[in-house]
Amino acid sequence: MSRIAIYPGSFDPLTCGHVDIIRRGLAIFDQIVIAVAVNIRKQPLFSLDERLAIIEDEFQGHDGVVLDTFSDCLLVDYARRKGAVAILRGLRTSGDFEYELQMTHMNRTLAPTIETVFLAASPQTTHISSSLIKEVARFGGDVSSAVPDHVARRLSARFPS
Repeated sequence: MSRIAIYPGSFDPLTCGHVDIIRRGLAIFDQIVIAVAVNIRKQPLFSLDERLAIIEDEFQGHDGVVLDTFSDCLLVDYARRKGAVAILRGLRTSGDFEYELQMTHMNRTLAPTIETVFLAASPQTTHISSSLIKEVARFGGDVSSAVPDHVARRLSARFPS
């Protein structure tokens, strides 16, 4: 039986922090389903198809990575449907931990057999968030150390100087 983890997020855009968590998660799990969330309350910079293409470009040919989307259910219900044993989450700050701990307790109440596994962000990625990346890119700042090269090119195209 495969150990499947769900790594949910909006990935708008994919950052080096996301890539780091996924790569490290692959050392623990046989498969990681990158579940791109569709949140109708948010207006993303990149369309769903663009976000999927960005992630596919990064993990192309990697057997342990599966791309999917979800929007019509609770995360734990989605995880059950996928046969996952865990939800994978990255933590950058104590604020992340407080929020994620509440979610973990609720998810555990709803689905006691699905664990949440936290990976601490690597020191070089603790300052990275998709929101911050978009703001820096919008005003012409250099985000090349915080996102994969192909993402930096897409951001430059979206926000020409």
